[in-house]
Amino acid sequence: MDVNKLLFMLSNTCGVSGNESGVAGVLLGILKEYTDDCYISNGNVIGNFGNRTDDKPHVLIDAHMDEIGMICSYIDDSGFIIPGNIGGMDYRLLPAQKVIIHGKEEVKGIISAIPPHLTTNGGPVTEIENVRIDTGYSKKELSDKVPLGSTISYDVECKSLINGCVTGKSLDNRISAAAILMMLDNLIGKKYCCSFSVLFSTTEEIGGRGAKTACYAINPDIAIAVDTSFALTADDKPCKCGKLGSGPMIGVSPSLSAEISDMLVNISKQKDIPYQTEIMSGLTGTNADHFGICRCGVKTCTCSIPIKYMHTPVELSCTEDIDNISLLLSEFIRAVK
Repeated sequence: MDVNKLLFMLSNTCGVSGNESGVAGVLLGILKEYTDDCYISNGNVIGNFGNRTDDKPHVLIDAHMDEIGMICSYIDDSGFIIPGNIGGMDYRLLPAQKVIIHGKEEVKGIISAIPPHLTTNGGPVTEIENVRIDTGYSKKELSDKVPLGSTISYDVECKSLINGCVTGKSLDNRISAAAILMMLDNLIGKKYCCSFSVLFSTTEEIGGRGAKTACYAINPDIAIAVDTSFALTADDKPCKCGKLGSGPMIGVSPSLSAEISDMLVNISKQKDIPYQTEIMSGLTGTNADHFGICRCGVKTCTCSIPIKYMHTPVELSCTEDIDNISLLLSEFIRAVK
């Protein structure tokens, strides 16, 4: 599997929270290459593997497929779109960004920016209600193309950098979806004793409704939320970040299963897979928080890929980390008895 080709395809596909059908279709198409038992339910993409029986555990491997973005809240008399926030947008980065409005048709736009000649020291960070998107259309022309409620995404293409790095939008969390697909590739022809489901879930960026409903339906014994976490940059604290290219970040937290955390660490050591631990003092802010309390409780852990510049249009990751987390996940599936 060509990791760059896969990641570029997933990153460049739009799927803002609540409107993930485009990326869901892409993921379902790829998943069909690995199992006939795959489908879309309530927007979630689910694939099942192995024969499920009461005498062996069922594992859930999840990555949310949605991305942050905006929503068309209003079109003013001058034809400017006034957006609302979907997920954790960083308002500092919005001026002068290119965007795509996903209406009846895709409409390209630019977030307006006051020229520096007309400001003093750049001005304060804008609030979302002051953001305006310019498409060049009049209000009437735009209203015919873009219904209120249409989602808006960054207009960015994923690119390769040196040393195996890639940059683009929505690497949070398409990079984890790519890792799970590579896990399936690793398992071809390999024996495993458990049964498992793969889940590409919706709406994590706005509360994780997809993870809640899907986990209830799948009813696993063990769940791993594969997500992204913070990679160290020049301005960050090492105690709060992982390192790019140093392997998957295995979650350790009072809200997670110590048994599964230890199992992932032990597999990493036995198989000589680079890893890092991510220490959290409470909830994780990932789908793991929903899995752990589903039904009567699920043994849950996180396994994250470090990325830089999270929730920006230039998220940056290392493909070596994708290779290592996919290997760790496939060895975990094989180790579950």
